[in-house]
Order: sequence, then C-alpha cells, then structure tokens
Amino acid sequence: MKTISKRISKLYFITIFVILFALSVSILFFAKESHKDRFQELRRYVIDDFQKSLAYENADLLSFSLALSEDGALKNAITSDSEQDAYEILSGIAKRFKEYTHIKTLRLQVFDNDFFIFAQSWGNASVGLPMWWFRDDLEKLKHNKRPKVGIETGRMLTFKATIPIRNGQEYIGYLEVIKFVDEFAQKFHQQGIELFALMETQFLKQASLMQEFPFLGQYVIANKNFNQKLKVKADEINWSELESVGYYYDDKILYLLEPMYNGERQEIGKYLIVLPPEAVAYYQKRHQNVSLLTRLRDKDIYSVVKLWENPLGSYKNDKDKTLIEWLPKLRKEDRIALEKEAKAMLEKYSRDELVDIILESRHKEKKIGAIE
Repeated sequence: MKTISKRISKLYFITIFVILFALSVSILFFAKESHKDRFQELRRYVIDDFQKSLAYENADLLSFSLALSEDGALKNAITSDSEQDAYEILSGIAKRFKEYTHIKTLRLQVFDNDFFIFAQSWGNASVGLPMWWFRDDLEKLKHNKRPKVGIETGRMLTFKATIPIRNGQEYIGYLEVIKFVDEFAQKFHQQGIELFALMETQFLKQASLMQEFPFLGQYVIANKNFNQKLKVKADEINWSELESVGYYYDDKILYLLEPMYNGERQEIGKYLIVLPPEAVAYYQKRHQNVSLLTRLRDKDIYSVVKLWENPLGSYKNDKDKTLIEWLPKLRKEDRIALEKEAKAMLEKYSRDELVDIILESRHKEKKIGAIE
C-alpha cells in the first residue's frame, strides 16, 4: 500500500513538474514573441516617418529645380552658348543658398542636349566632359524628357533632381540640382537618430569621388558625418539577422535596415537607421502622434506626400504651376521678364480653373505658420 502511495506521489510530482516546466517555457516563448512584436511595431513607425521625410526631401528638391529651370538669365546664357555666364548664374545661386539657408552643399549644373557638361556652380574644370560615361540614369531622360528626382549613383552618391530646360517649345538642355546625403543625415542627427547611407560596392567603379570612403559590412558609407562610435558597434552586430528580420536590438540600441532605391526604383544600397537608447525610449512614448523626423503634423505630412504624388493641383502642367508659385519670390528684375509670360499663360485657363488656383493659393497662405 505504501509502495503504491509512493508511486502515486512520485507520479503526481512528475506531472506537476512537467506542467510547471511547460508553463515556464510557454511564458518565456510568448514573452520573447511579444518582445519581437514590440520591436517590429516600433520599426514600422520609425520607417514610416523615415519614408515621409525622404519623400519630402525629394519633393522639395524637385520643386526648387522646376523653378530654377525657368530662370530667364540662365536660358539666355544657354542659347547664347555662354558657359561663363551660366557658371556665374549657378555659382551665385549656390552662394546665396549657402549664406542665407540651412542648405550648405547645394550644387547646380547644366548639361547640353547630348549630356555634355555646359556649366557647374563649383567651377569650370569639367566643362565639355560627357556625363553618360558614369550616369546610366540619364539615358531614359533623354528620350522621355520627364523630370526625375531621387538618390542616384555617379561620381558620388547624392540626391539629384534633373529637369529638362525649355525655351518656348524647344529643349535647350538639362538642369541638375544636387544635395549631399550628409544634410539629409544631419536632420536625423538633430533628432537623436543616426543614419548611415550605404551604397553597394558594385557602383564604386563609377564613383570616382568615393574611392577612399569607409566600408560598413559589404557596403560603402556615403555620408561623411556618420557616428564613428556607432559604426564600431554596427560592425559587430549580426548582419544576417538584421537583413532577414529588418531590425537588430543589442545593448539597448535599435538598428533598422531599409532598402535604398534610386529614381527608377532600382535598389542601390541600404539605409541603416540607428536609434540609441534615448531615441528608442522617446519613440516608444511618442510614435503614435508625433512625427519625430519632420516635426509635421500627420495631416500636414499626408498633404506633402499627396503633393508629391499629384504635384500639379489645378494647373495644366509643371511649367504653369512653377511659374505662378515662384513669380512673387523672384527678384524684381527677374520677375518683370516673366510677368508677360505668366499673363499670357493664364489667359488659356477657364474662369473655374482660375478660381480653383486662387483657392489653392489662399489655402497654402493660411497654412503658413500653422505647422508646429
């Protein structure tokens, strides 16, 4: 009888042990899965903000390029084949931006219709050289004449907006506005987030200005203002897991990896977004209502993205929209030359179309100063 009782007690003990063990394993498993879900959700919010900031960067660069391509003095320099005049115009614009705005690395260049360099804002050393040697992205533009914008490879990985220049109905060349990736990365740094713009090594052959740039894993770091201490840490993380899952969390630092696409939606590298502990904590508290990267309200961000998707609004084409929006911002001598063209253009619009344009302009005026 005692033997049976001992067996029952032992069986009971084993059963309880197995149940508790299974329960512990289940708790650990679900806790781990919950931990993963939490970081996947956090990743989704950060990447969403990142993509909005990227879209805003491209839209802003494209808008400026469209306006500059209508500069009358620049067109005159091109049609009169005056490379020196074009250089002085471009360098003057770049100098004013560096002096009066936050944009310190703006570069401007003009190509002729065969994509030979006509003028550059930073000097005359490359005038006459062909761009198509190291810019595969220009071939499509030569045929479709559509403005293009995005991060592109070349002698250096940069944001580029390339716009056909028209004098009346005649195409007389192309304007390209360039911004370094460093300024884009700086915006994130100001918010406590570090960005590494990583270019695939296959593009190093044409990237003559990046031959001495440092590597991170299998990639070349395109921005010079990266955080050196975080680079050391990033060199030691599990890149296989980072690439398969999309994030990696180690030592209270969150690493996110996002594909880098050029203007043709071809993958040319990765964005490594690094959130130190303070940024992780802040984002966990504020990700629902605050856009950390752009400081815009959600509805304002939505408007910016919609503007990027459908930039014309009530206007019939890019030229009309840019001409009307930038006319009040031009210097007096530049404005006088374009006012007649603007009046002639508006005569082609119906009364209802003109009313829509006025209403859109007033809405934009009301929004100024409203963004927090």
